[in-house]
Amino acid sequence: QVQLVESGGGLVQPGGSLRLSCVASGFAFSTTSMTWRRQAPGKGLEWVSSISADGGTTNYEDFAEGRFTISRDNAKNTLYLQMNNLRPDDTAVYYCAKTLSAARGQGTQVTVSS
Repeated sequence: QVQLVESGGGLVQPGGSLRLSCVASGFAFSTTSMTWRRQAPGKGLEWVSSISADGGTTNYEDFAEGRFTISRDNAKNTLYLQMNNLRPDDTAVYYCAKTLSAARGQGTQVTVSS
């Protein structure tokens, strides 16, 4: 079965950085487009970024453009999200998912606060 295990979240000060990871199993990761989504307290799930199966194409929501970088290592079945210049409104639970699926892992909490 599909398994997605996110990690790398934590508490960081505004302006800081975090690198999220997502280890995938149970499906053909190297041929699957992947996505990061997030859910802030009291808000709905929102798209953050997506990457094509070969990593050659990436897309970002406006708030992530220029601050976040999505990448993948198909040899390790791992998806990444490098987040720089974090802001308090980036506080959320971050999830990885197959782009064309609603299924997601347990998520990793990111809290940006001084």
